[in-house]
Amino acid sequence: MKKRMSFNFGLTACFRVLRSSAAWMTRCLAVCMLGLIVPVHAQKPAIITFDAPGAGTDAGQGTNPWAITPQGAIIGWYVDGDNAIHGFMRTHQGAFTRIDASGADIDASNGTFPTALNAEGVSVGAYLDAAFVFHGLLRTPDGKSIRIDDPYAGTNPGTGTRVVDINAAGTITGWSDDADNVNHVFLRDVHGGTTEFYAPGAGTDAGQGTYMPTFYGLDAAGAIIGWYVDADNVMHGYLRLARGTVTEFDAPGAGVDSSVCEGAPVPPGSAPLLTGTQPLSLNPEGVVVGQYGDVNCAFHGFLRGEDGRITRFDVSGAGTSKGQGTFVLSNNPAGKITGYYVDGSNVAHGFVRSKDGEFTTFDAPGAGTGTLQGTFPFGNNPAGAIVGNYVDASGAFHGFLRNP
Repeated sequence: MKKRMSFNFGLTACFRVLRSSAAWMTRCLAVCMLGLIVPVHAQKPAIITFDAPGAGTDAGQGTNPWAITPQGAIIGWYVDGDNAIHGFMRTHQGAFTRIDASGADIDASNGTFPTALNAEGVSVGAYLDAAFVFHGLLRTPDGKSIRIDDPYAGTNPGTGTRVVDINAAGTITGWSDDADNVNHVFLRDVHGGTTEFYAPGAGTDAGQGTYMPTFYGLDAAGAIIGWYVDADNVMHGYLRLARGTVTEFDAPGAGVDSSVCEGAPVPPGSAPLLTGTQPLSLNPEGVVVGQYGDVNCAFHGFLRGEDGRITRFDVSGAGTSKGQGTFVLSNNPAGKITGYYVDGSNVAHGFVRSKDGEFTTFDAPGAGTGTLQGTFPFGNNPAGAIVGNYVDASGAFHGFLRNP
């Protein structure tokens, strides 16, 4: 009998571990690439650090920016001094709006998690109710909360619906885990019509199924990218076009046995790592970027062109041991890729990769240098502005904005 395992990724991991750790907001260290190494040019970037009003300062507390719009608005959430979770929106001028969904239970390890924002000011995300069940959130520009529940969503604690992205047309994407903790992806049009998507080959045990990333996995036409976890707990990439055509792919060198990741270092509260291919961003040119875990559970970045060809890369300085390597989060329309790498001492550092393959590395002021501390970029916008957070020496989280 196969061992049933419940693996989760990125924001998925954050959602799953809320009840067991105040450090839920740490991101998954499941990332990138092999092969092509190009010179790294270190420089002092123009970085602004910030904290949402009310954010806590203890380990596992603080500010967690998740995405940045073309206009420079930032969406995310923070953990306050009582470990309750609140959403926030930060304008490009630096003004904050607190977001608490109607129906959210604002208590320790509970609250509201905005993950995406479109140009019209509509934000989406998820919230936890008093029974620890997730519900999708759509928030209008005037602050009205609209609850979204996928028909496949379970109602047990820790299950439910998460909305993760919205485009300019108002198409919403998200995923739900059913009563058996199997994941399904859905698309919801502006009129409320829903299309369910379950990738061919996706497993049906707990923690398996079909996933997609937040904010950077949906394009203007309605195409989505993501990954599925098969019956052997290995990740595989997919691209689903708006018309419904699905292409599955694996990065060359991706591992096929996730047992090698057992014991790999991960941030407190995050889920175990998996081998395989994990796409995390789709830009308007049809370029997909992400990461893969190799046969040793070291991670490498990849870029998949519109023609399907895959380029593999590593940041110089990335570690090569289990749980270390290059982790890719976002690519903008100009082809600039951002993410972080984990070095041989398990410290994280930010990077930008230009379209011609040149790297620039950076560290946010105040970033800690201990194990699983450091700088974690999450996304970049068309202008090249990068948003993310850093973990300080005490384990608290702070936001940063790196301007080009």
